[in-house]
Amino acid sequence: MNPGAVISRYRGRRRMSRGPETITRQTRRSRLLLLLLLLLPLLYVSSPPMTEAPMLIHNGKATSELHPVVLVPGMGGNQLEARLTDAYQPSGAFCRPSAGTRKWFNLWLDLSTLLFPPFTRCFSDRMSLFYDPQTDTYQNAPGVETRVPHFGSTRALKYLSLGFPQHVTSYMAPLVKALEGIGYIDEQTLFGAPYDFRHGPSNFRSPSVGSQFLADLKGLVEKASSSNGGKKVILISHSLGGLWTLHLLNRSPLTWRQKYVRHFIALTPPWAGTVQELLALASGYTLGLPLVNPLLVRAQQRRSESNLWLLPSPPTFRHKPLVITPYRTYLASNLSEFLADIGFPEGMHPYRSRILPLMSDQLAAPLVPVTLVVGTEVETPEALVYDEHGFDKQPEIVFGDGDGTVNLKSMLAVVSAWEGVENQSLKVTKLRRVSHLSVLKDEFSVREILQEVSSINHSLA
Repeated sequence: MNPGAVISRYRGRRRMSRGPETITRQTRRSRLLLLLLLLLPLLYVSSPPMTEAPMLIHNGKATSELHPVVLVPGMGGNQLEARLTDAYQPSGAFCRPSAGTRKWFNLWLDLSTLLFPPFTRCFSDRMSLFYDPQTDTYQNAPGVETRVPHFGSTRALKYLSLGFPQHVTSYMAPLVKALEGIGYIDEQTLFGAPYDFRHGPSNFRSPSVGSQFLADLKGLVEKASSSNGGKKVILISHSLGGLWTLHLLNRSPLTWRQKYVRHFIALTPPWAGTVQELLALASGYTLGLPLVNPLLVRAQQRRSESNLWLLPSPPTFRHKPLVITPYRTYLASNLSEFLADIGFPEGMHPYRSRILPLMSDQLAAPLVPVTLVVGTEVETPEALVYDEHGFDKQPEIVFGDGDGTVNLKSMLAVVSAWEGVENQSLKVTKLRRVSHLSVLKDEFSVREILQEVSSINHSLA
């Protein structure tokens, strides 16, 4: 494939902009939250949060008659805690352990480290995972222990930081408030499933953080059902949480799904990955924030297993040019070579051994009713064009349709995959100009989700 011809074709078809320097109006409204999330590749494009949760008439139905709801967040969508042991080796004087860091402290999202540049490296070091090719596993940095707080509750999902104004790091709070407005109660009929979003599910050949989370999520679904008189559960996921939920369903017996799951509502799921991940791994991604060098955050972005999981999937993106250079064009089918060429050869083995095996069948129909909610008509990276300066310089970006983070092609991948599958119900709701994060906050979007939940509660099982 001739790179020059590909570049000319794209320039004639799409408006191009110089990397992250072009930012949508909605993005400017949430620069602070985006700055806090810059160390994760799935940065969110946000619209203003609702001032009041929409209320729906519940026709007098008692709370005890509601189908329980389990919320599964996306990447970076819940708090993480850490503590440092004697084995921790600080990368600088500012990173030395203190009395506070030897106890459990809020690692994600700790504003005090991110807002003070000397501590940013400490945060990055403590958040990083390291891959061991001998054991084919990902581990924390030596001396860093991590845990996920409040499993089973929505507390770790509503706000990402502690001790700061809540609206600054609000995540699922508007959706939780709206569900509570129609009768749901935390840890009674409403449950949260936070997890360590740095990890992926791997191929389950051996115990892992991912396989343990799926076991915990399965147990939470069973608990939610049994504590509510055996009622089936409504699963609501956002972003990466949709992939985790689909893996849970497809790795559980059909009899289990039929007994415990009433409905699966997937909000803006990256079923087949995103082009934006390629930008994060190749050049670093800061969404054009002026004081942050993307090359300084690139190393940490490469170390999260889940980032590899979200690379564009070959079955969906097929022969579409994704990264174009003067010397080579990269497709979803040769991303292993892409990882080597960008200077990240250590990513090749886990990509081949842990990620590619998942992509062959991860979109199998779960045979439970599914509602898919996607944002559209928000500029979303579709291809990256690099010049002779290489990957250390930000590329030109060709934009396409999506929610600003996930390509529409990826969010709709299950439509063709499940077409004609017997006993697979699928409803697709498209929300124009609703971005990846604002699906959880936009008043119209939240109202659509509540209407769907209300409809499921009132329909015959």
